[in-house]
Amino acid sequence: MSLMQAQGQEHLKYPNTTLLKSSSKDLGWSTLTAELRSHRHYEGSGAPAPADAEVGIIVRGSDQGLLTYKFAGSWRSVRPTTGSIRLRPIGRADDEVRICSPNVEVLHLYVPTVAFAPLTDDYNLPAVPGRCIRDSWGVQDELVNEIGLSVLSEMRSPTAAGRMFVETSSLLLAARLAHSHFETGTIRSPIRSRHGLDDGRLRRVLAYVEEHLAEDISATDLAKVACLSIFHFTRAFATSMGVPPHRYVSQRRLESAKAMIATGRASLEEIAFHCRFSSQSSFTRAFRRATGMTPAEYRRTLR
Repeated sequence: MSLMQAQGQEHLKYPNTTLLKSSSKDLGWSTLTAELRSHRHYEGSGAPAPADAEVGIIVRGSDQGLLTYKFAGSWRSVRPTTGSIRLRPIGRADDEVRICSPNVEVLHLYVPTVAFAPLTDDYNLPAVPGRCIRDSWGVQDELVNEIGLSVLSEMRSPTAAGRMFVETSSLLLAARLAHSHFETGTIRSPIRSRHGLDDGRLRRVLAYVEEHLAEDISATDLAKVACLSIFHFTRAFATSMGVPPHRYVSQRRLESAKAMIATGRASLEEIAFHCRFSSQSSFTRAFRRATGMTPAEYRRTLR
């Protein structure tokens, strides 16, 4: 049995007419689960009720196909076009679904209740926020799409700050769902702030990053250093530094890697491990994106 088949049997979120192409199962993510699935022609009962809120983003669709589903006792149809989104609250099982289309690739994101926790006070969220999402098909939301594609990229090519990136992305996704896709009247809008971190908080956070570059750093850790909620911290940090926390940490780790390469005392594999990359290949990809050359090429330029 292949790895993909084993994972598909383990999850059982969708009928066996779908092919599991990629999964976040072994990446250590705690605030988001992701699956990339290929859906082909199908007619029958839909997926069982999810234990977490589900966001399905069509990343490769078809203008020619048709997706028909039964909702509240009546049949409705939508085109499975690229970028179209399916939102499904906790506990909502699909009645019947018919897929009449060439293979459609869908990124399924499962957002647990813990992802909404940092937003509870800002949005006055209920005990189980995932139940309040509007059950809907064919949603258009560019921000949700951007988050999904970024998560998909991280799932395919893990980076040094991947867990931190996903933690921040799940928070942003949860905030977007709460703000734009909850049932009317269930929440309040948050107070918006354009202020960055004060000098003292910013210095403490930056110092913490420098001291822990070789360790696992989470956005929650940095928010605690700043004595702010993670929701307020991520917005304030981005305002102060011009980049979100995960990107700043990635940049500092790459700078640290360049310094280690310059000393010539460690192998590229050791440098990749020290800078928290999941593998030497992911280190090489990130280094090339940032500098235009591989770590080995960079080392040769210093000789």
